[in-house]
Amino acid sequence: MSSPESTTDNMISERAIALAREIDLATLNGNIDVVSPQAMHALLGALVKAYGAKVEAGDSYPVLPGPAVVSGTDVLNICGAMLKAADLQVFELGMWQSWTGR
Repeated sequence: MSSPESTTDNMISERAIALAREIDLATLNGNIDVVSPQAMHALLGALVKAYGAKVEAGDSYPVLPGPAVVSGTDVLNICGAMLKAADLQVFELGMWQSWTGR
């Protein structure tokens, strides 16, 4: 029998997948304001922390399932914005990658 935490985790994952589909569909239909800046901050912040915690715990997996999910421009836009938000430069990212092998 699964633990209550496991059930809660599964419910959160299911809700997150459903929300991601809704956002994706709205965006594809031209509704680019479907997610407010405050909601974007909350979602991105939580997902970045969750992914970082998984990686630090040794549970590394690709952040996206494949290259067709988002465009290269989308990736560059978010990477640039995230580096700026964390007050980091691309050079620092390169140094961190060389030091950690990630």
